[in-house]
Amino acid sequence: MTKDINITRRVALGLAAGAMALGLAGPAAAEANFSGQTIEWIIPFSAGGGSDTWARFNAPLLSKYLPGNPVVVVVNEPGGGSTKGTNLFAARAKPDGLTILGTSGSTQFPYLLGDPRVRYEYKDWKIAMASPTGGVVYTSPSLGLKVPEDIAALKGKDLVYASQGATSLDLVPLLGFRLMGFNVQHVFGFKGRGDGRLAFERGEVNIDYQTSSAYIKNVQPLVDAGQAVPLFSWGVLNEAGEVVRDPTFPDLPSFAEAYQTLTGAAPSGPEYDAYFAFFTAGFPAQKMVFLPKDTPDDIVAAYQKAFEDMKADPDYQASAEAVLGTYEQVTGDLAQALFEKGTSIAPELRAQVAGMLASDYGVKLGEE
Repeated sequence: MTKDINITRRVALGLAAGAMALGLAGPAAAEANFSGQTIEWIIPFSAGGGSDTWARFNAPLLSKYLPGNPVVVVVNEPGGGSTKGTNLFAARAKPDGLTILGTSGSTQFPYLLGDPRVRYEYKDWKIAMASPTGGVVYTSPSLGLKVPEDIAALKGKDLVYASQGATSLDLVPLLGFRLMGFNVQHVFGFKGRGDGRLAFERGEVNIDYQTSSAYIKNVQPLVDAGQAVPLFSWGVLNEAGEVVRDPTFPDLPSFAEAYQTLTGAAPSGPEYDAYFAFFTAGFPAQKMVFLPKDTPDDIVAAYQKAFEDMKADPDYQASAEAVLGTYEQVTGDLAQALFEKGTSIAPELRAQVAGMLASDYGVKLGEE
């Protein structure tokens, strides 16, 4: 596996400092001005999920630090595993800085797999900010679990998971649950992870995962009330490219630890390689903010500077960890590196996963 980077707050700050030492500090002050304007931040998911939570946290701070203090409105455009809203952005957004797009691993994965529903090209866009994240898998106490160490109790149980689709970010749990040997029925067609959580709360599904921001806000209260049992986080990558515990959830085992608890061995082999590739694209490089390709440089610079400036805001510093976890939102060269990592995959792994989806789940790309 290729060496990768765990983009926690500590590591990202170190990398940013190195970039500054090399003369690669952020863009110069921008000339753009958005006075009296309204900016639409397209989120191609339904309300209540991790991407929606992330955007709504950032939107008022972005408004505060963009020149002219425009109104920033989050617009939810769910459907097609996030391809619907993203296609609309690709087709309609003008290069004037008044429409931005927030993508997730669920937007990256159909692109990586060559899903025919994708009518967008990442290479045509300019990145303004990247926001790595994590996620936590949890289950129902009705299955007989009380703590993460009880995970073996799920072996042989009939599990039901609410999925946005096999080519969405939910491909990570699909591949992970298969590796663990769990018997999971994936119910495709949900419009966002928030909808999956609501299905869990209604008792329609009994295993779920949420990205860190949505887990902290919406699932931790369920755990505190005894209505959900956390199992493991997906983990993060350390500087040697190894999966380790997510510092946002230091008391939870990583996926690799949970796998070893179940099987007695560390995960390895071609199925794990496929899982690892999509985990890397889906979490260390998960959420990104884009502008259309022809957007003038001064507007791109204004966005990058606003995202950097807002991180020094007292409101951001007081709330970011509680809402987003211990992940650093980044711009500039580091954001570009994550952008390239999150939108690339080895052809043989693409073929392996596409073949598995077709043979084992009857999923043909574009027909979920």
